[in-house]
Amino acid sequence: MTKTCKVAKIEAVLSVDNKGQILLPKELREKANIKAGDKLVLVTGCDEKEEICCFILVKAEVLNESVKETIGPMLRGIL
Repeated sequence: MTKTCKVAKIEAVLSVDNKGQILLPKELREKANIKAGDKLVLVTGCDEKEEICCFILVKAEVLNESVKETIGPMLRGIL
């Protein structure tokens, strides 16, 4: 069964530590059913100067063909 996202909203504000790591809060990991070893795909959006202005995390297991077609141009370098 294919999952689709219907609503986008701000879930959390994340901080980057001195090692450059980002921690997803436990409550958010539980809500998204993210467990140790799960793979996430990071999709970036760029502004007109080609500077990264946003990130989207997608669970690798739900990265299906329709998502690939939608964000394919951004993912071509890693797929």
